[in-house]
Amino acid sequence: MTDIVSVTRGSSPLVLSMPHPGTGLPAEVAAQLNARGKLVEDTDWHMRQLYAFAERFQPTIVEAQLSRFVIDLNRDPAGVSLYPGQATTELVPTTTFDGAPIWQAAPDEAEIARRRKAYFQPYHDALAAEIAHAKAQHGFCLLWDCHSIKSVIPRLFPGTLPTLNLGTNSSASAAPTIEAAATAAMAGGAFTNVVNGRFKGGWITRHYGQPAEHVHALQMEIALSAYLEDEATPWAFAPGKAASLQATLSAMIEAALAAATHIERTKS
Repeated sequence: MTDIVSVTRGSSPLVLSMPHPGTGLPAEVAAQLNARGKLVEDTDWHMRQLYAFAERFQPTIVEAQLSRFVIDLNRDPAGVSLYPGQATTELVPTTTFDGAPIWQAAPDEAEIARRRKAYFQPYHDALAAEIAHAKAQHGFCLLWDCHSIKSVIPRLFPGTLPTLNLGTNSSASAAPTIEAAATAAMAGGAFTNVVNGRFKGGWITRHYGQPAEHVHALQMEIALSAYLEDEATPWAFAPGKAASLQATLSAMIEAALAAATHIERTKS
């Protein structure tokens, strides 16, 4: 299963979910993609490198190895749109974010069902198990869903996206004090930011974020311009540019963890 999902178990209540950094393509899927699709351009590039700072929190990391073009692990497995009335991509995307077709022939329902079982389910089985493990060890879990995206995609949003986009499913997926703590730390950085704007949290945030069940989920969508040399191939990581971003992300996670620990201890 390591070719589908890798798990690095830590010792804290923090779980980092990374559903979109993978570029792997099973042979039968690669054979169906067109030339544009094989570029796997809508990848959340260099997530492990970007979040290397988080080692100080001793997190568990659940990381997908396959491209989101195989199947999108952050979409409702029933195929229901997370943003009704707005442009988005599907459980198995048919286009890039920009709207360019990626398949020689789009997968049919039987193929989507096969991929859901073969590739979607193993990731979510692993993520659910690590959330349960964190709860068993600490009484709660703070789930931080890690994402990035190009800063300009006219099909998805107008103008330039804020650098930091924090989502809590309109404040439903995490306790208010946790959202407030993360928001305050985000505002203290040097980056444009928004809470529950265009990206309020995908299926992972909405499905697993259950504060009443002691699981608090936050999605962090980051503009690629904040840590890459350029938002284009070869998608090169820019350490100097990333350093300031990493400091802000670290402050956000630290604040969210402190708030979660406080409220969960108060509950008990």
